[in-house]
Amino acid sequence: MKNFIKLLIISLSLYSCDVDRFPYDSIASEELLSGEGGIEAATLGNYAILKGDADGNGFASQFHRIAEYPGDNVALSGTTTDALFFTYNYNNLTTSGRVNDFWTSGYQAIVGCNKMIELTTEGESEETDQLIGENYYLRAYAYFEMVNVLGRPYYQGRDNLGIPLKLSSLIDDLPDRNTVGEVYDQVVSDLIKAESLMTVNKSNSYATKEAAQALLSRVYLYMGDNEQAINYANKVIDCGRFSLVSSENLPNYTKLNPDDNSETIFCFKFLEESDYNHGYYTVGSLYANILGSGWGEMYASSDYLDLLRKNPSDQRLKFIDPQYLLDDAGEKIPAVYWINDNYQYVFKRTFENGSETYFTNEGTDFLLQSEVNGPQTRYYYLNTSGDKKYVIKDFDMVKRNGYPKFFILKCSLQEDVPQLWSPVVSRLAEVYLNRAEAYAKLNQTENALADVNRIRSRASIATYIDPSDFPEGIDILDVVLQERRMELAYEGHRKFDVFRNGRTMNRKYPGTHLNGNSPRFEIPATDNRVIEYIPEAQINVQPSLIQND
Repeated sequence: MKNFIKLLIISLSLYSCDVDRFPYDSIASEELLSGEGGIEAATLGNYAILKGDADGNGFASQFHRIAEYPGDNVALSGTTTDALFFTYNYNNLTTSGRVNDFWTSGYQAIVGCNKMIELTTEGESEETDQLIGENYYLRAYAYFEMVNVLGRPYYQGRDNLGIPLKLSSLIDDLPDRNTVGEVYDQVVSDLIKAESLMTVNKSNSYATKEAAQALLSRVYLYMGDNEQAINYANKVIDCGRFSLVSSENLPNYTKLNPDDNSETIFCFKFLEESDYNHGYYTVGSLYANILGSGWGEMYASSDYLDLLRKNPSDQRLKFIDPQYLLDDAGEKIPAVYWINDNYQYVFKRTFENGSETYFTNEGTDFLLQSEVNGPQTRYYYLNTSGDKKYVIKDFDMVKRNGYPKFFILKCSLQEDVPQLWSPVVSRLAEVYLNRAEAYAKLNQTENALADVNRIRSRASIATYIDPSDFPEGIDILDVVLQERRMELAYEGHRKFDVFRNGRTMNRKYPGTHLNGNSPRFEIPATDNRVIEYIPEAQINVQPSLIQND
């Protein structure tokens, strides 16, 4: 127990350090590992570094921000001097404290894992092998996320610069940047090693054989090795340890205690008693204010909402909590709204005349009409030129700087604690969608559709019988990527799903990313700012590191 407490103190000091702290200078000592339970305690310390703290610092929280904020599922309602704004609008900073925290905590965990691997011997016991395997997994996970943030997408070339492969615990071992291909090869090697060593069935708060297999399915997918992506997805799916939560329980997915969640394969588990500090600086705090906790300044994008609204029965709509205005009687106020040509929301309250609904715009009353499009009822009016203008029929909303508050709940409310949340690394739905994408790229449309339909059915929306059911102009890969977007939103996937497939990020929707003289409406996969800069603080302590363009 003394060793465990000592390790926690060391770990906490690592990710609360100054932003320019050198990441290799604080590692577990041999003395720490020599006592009873030392290896286990030190391994828990590596989990703790990657997990981060109650105030939203550390690897997992910073990764979420770096991965999600540049995507097309979010819309910021204001500006800020916080470095997150410059990640959000693709005006990235070399001095970002958040990226530096991500780098520093990542390498501190990597060095900690290296120390465990160096000081332990395989084959002594099943329990020791399990812990060694967990360290290989954690090292692979950190390298994988870091190379995707700081190195070009794999398909753009294995020889592009990635990140340094630090494979020892020596403080004076200062590797320069390896290539993207070399880092991916190391990730695969580490995960295969982890898979071979981990044989103990632990809860999903710990790395396991299946966690390694699930991550391998994603890694191989990113590499374009679709056969292996399918192979490793099959291992997870066929093991029988995991099952999709029910349709009825899907909106509660992130509310469940992770240990009781049949779908989660691996997550960093946060506890209210030790990992929660009023919730104002957690990941979910920017997405929603819940019972007075949280800033609630970044909302679901109109583009993402439009996608979900095509199927009004979609259970995933319940992860979004619109904040409605109330009249003096406490009732919601009927309204319509749309987005104008300047990518601004326009709200107009409606009124009834007999059995018909009207609203007034620029002194003219317009009749609200409707048409059915599949499962969706679409509303429109005829403008003065007789053209159809489509609107959303709903209620007036609370707004911030003109942006309606569509709170995002997917990173909050674990066990009904307002901003408590355990970041999910892998879950079964993602594994099905990894396999679906790999099938689609191998032109195995029927197999891809089977996996997509499994996710759509669970979400309570219509399934596809064959490609003739697809919306006009999209193919099976589009269908899979669209389903990934709906299912995995706010889990750190969207940015990479777009750019690793050579696609363009379309951000033609309201949000402060369009502020200023040179807004970025579209970001192609070849854009320099698809990746973050190497933190300037790290180049200052190791000048041989080459900066990204």
